[in-house]
Amino acid sequence: MHILNRTAWLALCLFLMIGLQSYAQKRKTANRLAPYFSPPTESVMTPDDDGFIRRWLLLEPIDKPNRTNTVFTDSYIREAFTTEYFPDQFTVVPEDGDKVKVGKQKLTWHAVESNLFNVKLFRFASGLKKQVYGVLFWAVTVIDCPEEISGVRMAVGSNSASMWWLNGEEAVILSGDRRMVKDDCMSHRLTLKKGKNIIRGAVINGPGMSDFCLRFVDEKGTPVKNFTISYK
Repeated sequence: MHILNRTAWLALCLFLMIGLQSYAQKRKTANRLAPYFSPPTESVMTPDDDGFIRRWLLLEPIDKPNRTNTVFTDSYIREAFTTEYFPDQFTVVPEDGDKVKVGKQKLTWHAVESNLFNVKLFRFASGLKKQVYGVLFWAVTVIDCPEEISGVRMAVGSNSASMWWLNGEEAVILSGDRRMVKDDCMSHRLTLKKGKNIIRGAVINGPGMSDFCLRFVDEKGTPVKNFTISYK
């Protein structure tokens, strides 16, 4: 009985130690990403006043060397974005802290809430002390609609090139060397189904800053805001 109690006590101590280490690591990450990002919360989140989505799961940057952004033609980025870098990359909705291996890189998914309408990928990478040039980012978020919303367009801006999917279907592609401008490119008319919808994106950049912004607008160009945003 004494041995069992001692074993249980050691197990409890180990459990608490792991929990404290995890908490300390999350605090450290949050401090590194401030002031551009806030730690993830479980509170209900909706688009901001202008309809921009600020809650995302971001993967640490994949090494994709490019000395110039002029190479980002439609054919180049389609090949770059349809290459499988890690298992289930086109279907998985990761959890905060999940890890993947891309070649020799071991990369982590981070749940973040952007403090700005545009998601500062350069600051995300530099805050985590990862490479900031010659990189490819993956982003995922989930929106939950109380009812079907038809006739909307996905409006995206990115620096530099990017490609975006809604529920597994290509929605919009932004090619070439470009700066982030809101509503730079818009998709064809889309339907947000009742319930969960998965948005997935990839952003590639050589030299320079990296960021993106995304929202949905209706037929009149008015931001669509009647949905919630979650990590799963």
